[in-house]
Order: sequence, then structure tokens, then C-alpha cells
Amino acid sequence: MNADDKNDTKIVYTDDGKDGVSLLVRSRLPWLVEGLLGGLLASFFISRFEDVLSQNISLAFFLPLIVYMSDAVGTQTETIFVRNLSRGSLRFGVYLLKEFFVGILLGIVFGAATGLISYLWIQSQEIALTVGFAMFANVAIAPIVALVVPEILFKERTDPALGGGPFTTIIQDVLSILIYFTVASFLLFR
Repeated sequence: MNADDKNDTKIVYTDDGKDGVSLLVRSRLPWLVEGLLGGLLASFFISRFEDVLSQNISLAFFLPLIVYMSDAVGTQTETIFVRNLSRGSLRFGVYLLKEFFVGILLGIVFGAATGLISYLWIQSQEIALTVGFAMFANVAIAPIVALVVPEILFKERTDPALGGGPFTTIIQDVLSILIYFTVASFLLFR
């Protein structure tokens, strides 16, 4: 298929209300298997930071929160973006810039809140700074990841609603873990 043929090809969307279970499973399974492999990769990365965790186990308390909030912000952004894609007229560059600023503002709010809560709970300024800064960074980049992946899939004529979610989630999870433990390594163990 040449490039012109590819541009004329329409995206094939599954219809959960009409398509059979077998087709629905076949269309979803590859993306979920990628998610499983990505989850194993995320677990591997966490194991690489075993020394950091063993020196301050309270870091483990905040890992689910940081990963969840990154995923939640990304999923929310992606859902709205895919809905807007289906409506047609969308200038990706402008949309991306707006979401970049939304991510920064949300990152400030959630970074400050989790930093304060972690300080009140753990009574450690270093943990509070680690949690707050990692939350800020992860929430700030989540909209970018959440937009770039579905946009690439859409341009490649792949249903962004089908593949975007699992693929974007695992990218965000791995990034969240790496950012969190890199910040912890830098702030707590310099």
C-alpha cells in the first residue's frame, strides 16, 4: 500500500453494541498484552531502585498515588482528546500547547497538596519535597503523553480509542516510576 492509499484508508472502529465477543477480544488483546509487558517492565524498573526503597520505605507509600494521579490526568486528557478527534476540526499544536499549560497548573496544585500531606503524615521535609516534586512533574507531563500517543495512532489510521488507553497508560506508568525514584535518588541520597 503506498502513502496515498494509506491516507485514503479510513479507520475501522469496533462497535461494541453490534460486534461479536470474539472480534472485540481480538481487537483489544494485542494492546492489553503490550500493557502486560509494560507492567512487567515497570516492575523491573522498581526493582532497580531497591536500594532507594530499602533506605526509606515510606517512599513506597506514595508510589500508587503518584502513578494513579498521572494515569488519571492522562486518561481524562486522552478521553476528551479522542472525543474531539471524532468531531473533526482540531489544530493539534494549539491543543497540545493548551494541555501543556493545563498539566503544569494541575501539577502545581497536586504537587503542593501531596507534598503538604506527605509532610504532615511522615514529618520529613525530604520526603515531602520528593513526593511533591515528583507529583508535579508527572502530572505536568501526563497530558503531553496522553495526546501524543493517540495522535500518532490516529495519523497511522489506527483507532486511538482502542490502542491509546493501554499504550498511553503503560508509558505514563513507566515514566511515573522513573521520575519518582530519580527525584528520590537525587533529593534523598545525594
